[in-house]
Parts: sequence; structure tokens; C-alpha cells
Amino acid sequence: MVKRGLFFSNTSKSEWLLMIFFLFFVAPVSAQHAKDKEKLQRTKQKLEEEIRYTTDLLEKTQKNKETSLNKLQILARQIKSREELINAINRELNDVQITMAVDSIQITRMSKQLHDLRLEYARMICYAYRTMNGHNKLMFIFSAKDFNQAYQRLRYCQQYASYRRHQAERIESTRKVIDAHRKDLEDTRSQKLNLVQSKQSEKQKLDREKSEKAIAVKELSAKEKQLVSTLKAKQQAAQRLENAIEKMIADDIKASEERMRKKEAKENKPSTAPKPSASHAVMDFTPKERELSSSFSANRGRLPWPCDRGFISGSFGEHPHPVLEHVKVKNNGIDIMTEHGSAVKSVFGGKVSRVMSFPGLNNVVIIRHGEYLTVYSNLDEVNVKDGQEVAVKQPIGKVHSNPGDQRSELHFELWRGKVIQNPEEWLAGK
Repeated sequence: MVKRGLFFSNTSKSEWLLMIFFLFFVAPVSAQHAKDKEKLQRTKQKLEEEIRYTTDLLEKTQKNKETSLNKLQILARQIKSREELINAINRELNDVQITMAVDSIQITRMSKQLHDLRLEYARMICYAYRTMNGHNKLMFIFSAKDFNQAYQRLRYCQQYASYRRHQAERIESTRKVIDAHRKDLEDTRSQKLNLVQSKQSEKQKLDREKSEKAIAVKELSAKEKQLVSTLKAKQQAAQRLENAIEKMIADDIKASEERMRKKEAKENKPSTAPKPSASHAVMDFTPKERELSSSFSANRGRLPWPCDRGFISGSFGEHPHPVLEHVKVKNNGIDIMTEHGSAVKSVFGGKVSRVMSFPGLNNVVIIRHGEYLTVYSNLDEVNVKDGQEVAVKQPIGKVHSNPGDQRSELHFELWRGKVIQNPEEWLAGK
């Protein structure tokens, strides 16, 4: 009899457990990691690009021998990106370990299968040699009791020969699959070695950057009076901008209420003009402006950045000063560090409400998007004017660059009525 179930009948309990572990634990995890591999590669590429960008900015600041907050902020961002890159490499190493485990399990399982197939094939050859050579095969067929039995014996011999050929093909195909897995395993081992070397290199760079940051903090700490004076001037400029925006909103509300009263008086209706809200501007928006507000709101988390390149050097809200101890820094928006001469663009379609200038903030452009306002500060050049309609991503000016430390930083704010919003929650991820 031909033992078609040899592999399953000879499979040991430990091998069954290995197969079950692979099917229910390793295979699903491997499939999930394979799915996330492309996303992980994109993350790595993005971080590597950001590190190259901050390195370029850092090289430009090195021309100024005097340590500045600008240099410290770039270093802080570079350290953060480097740490995220190392974490991404660690995740990729985990993926490689899983891939190696999967390949090893498959090689072990298929090698055992190949061994059993070969044993079975050897027994079949021995059996065929003893019982099915040319003379014995004829004797086996012609010794049948009748024609039907002779036919069945002939069919048996044909099927046996066909099964032997099939068994030989299975052996060859299994061997090829094992060879392919072994090659994949060698490639994965080489990939793992490269990742380990890359991780070590990134750690060395990270250590150097942390040391450089510590030196920069120490040098800046010795300039406490200068830092306090700079911070005070910056806070005063921010307060002037906040006051100007609030006054502009109040003026817009007052003008809107006046228009509503005139309209109602003309129609001989009692005044129903709403009183200003403590949190939101109450204005008589046109249907087009209401639609614009709704569209702006629907794009929360998807708005384009006001600069094509750059990183957030100052986040929204209150934060500890990077050098001065026990000092909090308040930010009504975000600061975006970018390169010299970068164009500043509108993040959404709207109308320019004001173009102003403030000491410490240079030129400021405020754009209304229905209920919402976006504020672009520290501009060198401005190429829009009050009342001008602007489209999404339309250039409105260029960011100012400090001639001293080559700092090119845009200050960006977002308001809903009278409420200051966190711009990071509205901008799309880079």
C-alpha cells in the first residue's frame, strides 16, 4: 500500500506545537508587521530628511561664533528627530527579528517535511525494485483470476508509478522553497547587521548633539540678563499683537452690529442685533462667509503649513524657558523655524483683514476665513493688502531673517472668534 499520509502520521507532538505556534502567533504578527513596513520606511525617510534639514540650518548658525537661542532650538529639534529615528530603527530591528523567526520556523518545518518525503520515496523505490521490475510486473498482472482483476492490477501499477513521479516533484519543489527561505534568511541577517551598525552610528551622533546642547545651555546661562531682556521684549510684542487682534475683532463686531441695526431700521423691525459673546465674535456673516467658516472647520487637522519647509521651534501654550530656570514662556501660536527667504503662504482661502507692523514682530498679516482668523507674524516682505481676497497656498510675503544669528522664524496664530486656538491641531502632519 502507498502511504500517502506519511508526513502527518510521522509528525511528532513537538512539531505539531511548532506548527500551531507559527499559524496562530508568528504568522499573524508577521503579516501585520509586513503591512506596517512601508509606513515605517516612510517615517524613517521623513526623519532622515528632517535631520539633514536641521543640520543644514545648524551649519549656517555656526558662522556666528556666539551661541544663541536659535542654535539651541535647532539642536533640541535635531536631538528629538535623532531619538525618533533610533526608535524607528529599533522597530525595524524588531520586524527583522520576527522575519528571521518566521523563516527559521519555515525552514525547520519544511526540512522535516523534505526528510520524510525522501524517506517515503526511498521506501517506494525499494518496494518497486523488489516487486515491480519488468518481469514481476507482468507476472503480477497475468496471474490475475480474470480480466477485471488484471485491469485493476494494471491501473494500480500505473497509479503507483504516477505517485512516484509526483513524490519526486514534491521533493524538488520543497527543496527549492527551502533554498529560497535560506537565501531570505541570509539577506535578513545582512539587513539586521546594517541596522545595528546604523543604530550605533545614530547613537554616537545623538551623544555628540546632547553634549553640544549642554555646552550651549551653559554658555547661554551666563547671559541671563540678556536673555531676560530679550524675553521681556518678545512678550511685550506678543501682548501688543494680541491687543491689536482683539481690538480688530471688536471693531468688526461693532461694524457688523451697526449694519444689522441699519438693515432692521430700514425694514421697520425692532433691533435684534446679538450682543458680543465673551468667547466668540458675533457677526452678521453672509451665506458665503458662513460657508467659508464651515469649510475651514471641516479641514481641521488638514490645513497646509504656511511654510513649505521647517519645524516647530516654539509650541502653543505655556512652557519652561529652555535656559532660564523657573521661567515660563507663553505662546499664543506656534513658531516655525525655516530657511532664509522662505515664502509664507495662506493656509486657506479668505480675505486680508489687516496688514500691520510691530517692533519685534516686523510685518503682520491677518486673514479672515469667515469666523476664523489666521495670523502671520515676522514677515520681511508683504505682497498683499487690506481687503484683498487670497486663495489657499497663495504667497503673502517672505519670512524675516535676523541678520545677527540668521534666525528665520515665522510666528503663526489661529483664532476662532475671540478664542485662540492651538495651530498644531489644525495643520496637517508633515
